[in-house]
Amino acid sequence: MSPAAGGASSLKMVPCGKCGKSIFIPSTMAPLSTTPCPKCGHPVMLPLKLRQFELRAVIASGGMGTVYRSYDTSLEREVAVKLMRREFTNDKALVESFAREAKACAGLNHTNIIHIYAFDEWDGEKYIVMELADCGSLDDRIEKEGAVPELQVLDVGIDVAAALKEASNHNLLHLDIKPGNILYNSEGKPKLVDFGLARKADAEQAEEEGVLGTPYYIAPERVSQTGESYLSDMYSLAATLYLALSGKVPFEAPDIQEAAFAHVNTALTPPNHLNPAITAPTNEAICMAMAKDPAQRYQTYDDFIMALESARSHLLVQKYRSES
Repeated sequence: MSPAAGGASSLKMVPCGKCGKSIFIPSTMAPLSTTPCPKCGHPVMLPLKLRQFELRAVIASGGMGTVYRSYDTSLEREVAVKLMRREFTNDKALVESFAREAKACAGLNHTNIIHIYAFDEWDGEKYIVMELADCGSLDDRIEKEGAVPELQVLDVGIDVAAALKEASNHNLLHLDIKPGNILYNSEGKPKLVDFGLARKADAEQAEEEGVLGTPYYIAPERVSQTGESYLSDMYSLAATLYLALSGKVPFEAPDIQEAAFAHVNTALTPPNHLNPAITAPTNEAICMAMAKDPAQRYQTYDDFIMALESARSHLLVQKYRSES
């Protein structure tokens, strides 16, 4: 691979993908290497061509790879390219997880699930091309605001619950619902991403896999390994909304193992005990969706969505009355 644009000069001016400031960086920088933006510290890189995709700026980096804001020169549209870390490309299990993410999303068609355009390999690089959603995550909003306004939390809850309903209609479990896996596009619409742990609801889990997921949002039946279903994803979404509403995870503990087992053994503190401004219908919806026993939760996503929509209507009426 080589930089998309060369030149005789030793410096090239490129915009920072986060703050937009144009800075000069060495035109001889190695492909995919970055230097921090002097204004905001975000990694800045030289544009680089991967087939018809021009990788222009880093959006985010994770354990599996890096996501780049890119441009599809064939279809003339902005996309996101997720490039797997090259050191992982010989790890069969990680490659299967990377492929699972692409295939699981590609089989779903919902406005709140990130769209996958391609999964390919070129010059040893494995990559996924997907819809661009680079306006931050729910995690970013929580970090910035502490507690996100209740109306915004209900809106994202309704949208993501609808996305999970679509996945369940295809017999698919996400198994890693958390604030960092809910991204926003330029129109402010939430997009569910990262189906790397997803699997069919009736698929048997290999014993050597153990329990995979994020401990602060994991459903108790997954921790105790007594079975998992779409109700496990519902619990994780409710735990995510709990954090957004209150600014606190449902169960805090000194280490991740204690945090995970708290979902099984510790009674849930209602979110309105942490944030008294949360309305009663919203509080009740979250608590019911986070019942320890899956049989005590909403039994369909339609029921959960209806409860969130009812809470939203109640909140709007309350606001209207307080303002009139």
